[in-house]
Amino acid sequence: MTSTATLQAHPADTRWSARLWGLLITLCIVLFLDGLDVSMVGVALPSIGTELGLNTSTLQWLVSGYVLGYGGLLLLGGRTADLLGRRKVFLIALAIFAVASLAGGLVSSGPLLILTRFVKGLAAAFTAPTGLSIITTNFAEGPARNKALSIYTVFGAGGYSMGLVFGGLMTGLGWRWTFLLPVPIALAALVAAALLVPRDRPAEEGGHDLLGALFSTAAMLLLVYTVVSAPTAGWGSARTVGSFAAVAVLFAAFLAVERRVRHPLIRLGILRKASLVRASLVIVAVAGSYFSWQFIVTLYLQDTLGWSPLKLAMALLPVGLLVALSSVFSDKLVDRFGTGPIIAVTMVVMSVGYLLFLRLNTEPSYLTIILPAVLLIGIGWIGFPAINIQATNGIDDDEQGLAAGVLQTSMQVGAAIVLAINTAIVTSGGVGDGSPAAILDGYRPGLLFAGVVAILGALVALTHFLPKRRSAEPVGDTEPEPELAAA
Repeated sequence: MTSTATLQAHPADTRWSARLWGLLITLCIVLFLDGLDVSMVGVALPSIGTELGLNTSTLQWLVSGYVLGYGGLLLLGGRTADLLGRRKVFLIALAIFAVASLAGGLVSSGPLLILTRFVKGLAAAFTAPTGLSIITTNFAEGPARNKALSIYTVFGAGGYSMGLVFGGLMTGLGWRWTFLLPVPIALAALVAAALLVPRDRPAEEGGHDLLGALFSTAAMLLLVYTVVSAPTAGWGSARTVGSFAAVAVLFAAFLAVERRVRHPLIRLGILRKASLVRASLVIVAVAGSYFSWQFIVTLYLQDTLGWSPLKLAMALLPVGLLVALSSVFSDKLVDRFGTGPIIAVTMVVMSVGYLLFLRLNTEPSYLTIILPAVLLIGIGWIGFPAINIQATNGIDDDEQGLAAGVLQTSMQVGAAIVLAINTAIVTSGGVGDGSPAAILDGYRPGLLFAGVVAILGALVALTHFLPKRRSAEPVGDTEPEPELAAA
């Protein structure tokens, strides 16, 4: 049986064997698919809505269904990888992802389409933290891991941004191709992973907290449903208030289970790790603001202004190009400046990009209105690898899967909740007389909300991640990390 230690890179050695490079690239491709799937389908939403007769609130479930399935079981996914073996969990989850992708391209019912998206999210909930923990246990902490994580997370961010391009191309052929494209890629990655991912021994002790997973997933699904349906039912209606109360009860039940169960889904003590908690808050701001912005921009430019999917994809291409180019130097930036300054600067730049986009009008100039904002938002994604490094440094190997799950859960669930709130804001305003100007007026509060979310993330980064004047910040998180108050 091959041990993961046989492939492990020396902390200071970033000249890896072909097998180690192959392992990293395979894991990167799978993470790329996870991100690709969210934004690629986002471009196809107007076409799907037209063909299947789905309204705005229902369409957002094609995004939220995926990210909630993704985020809802990420903690269980990370823990399962630690307990049952990373290789086994990764291969099974990737196979399910491929099957669900195929099913999504074949169904013709809105509810069934949403269901396939949820199942794909569940599969990604196991591949994402497992892939990250495979990297952190094969690349030792230091320059080697920083380089590997930078490459890995750039692929993830690249999936979100390049999905716009692929979505435009595939939607031009028919929206079903946005669901079918990942199938051959996932199958090829499955074969490569079977050959390259080292065999590892499951943990000698441990168990599954299925009850905790049930309570947490149910609470998050109900929360998003409540926020999305509140504008129709009324924020003060008995249905909405009762639904929020049920969410609180489910979350309380989850915490109670975690405190008492022998093998909790999440060891609550890990939330005392300040760098993990703060990185999680920032990643919510990055993903939540971007998903909300993309959702509104896609609907407005395609449905209202009549842009083709390909034209929209080309307009937003600079985001993907900036993310792809950052893979060349992101690890060097981290080694040179540390994670804190990079996170703070990129979050501020991203916030400015969203604010600039508020200048959008019914006849927008690409060079003066859209492009400057898109470039700044793309620069914001360059900080994505630094956030991951900030969150996972200093975590013991046996909890790398858990830490990765916490970070990814924050990203996916936070993005779903922010998108749900944004959808509620937009649908509450109506569309006036249905003219492009009236529709834009209805969308503008949502665009502003996306900017506010990014600004809050920037404030967290500026107040907690910048180095103190008395000493320079080390790369990553090498000094003892202050702990947050116990939950």
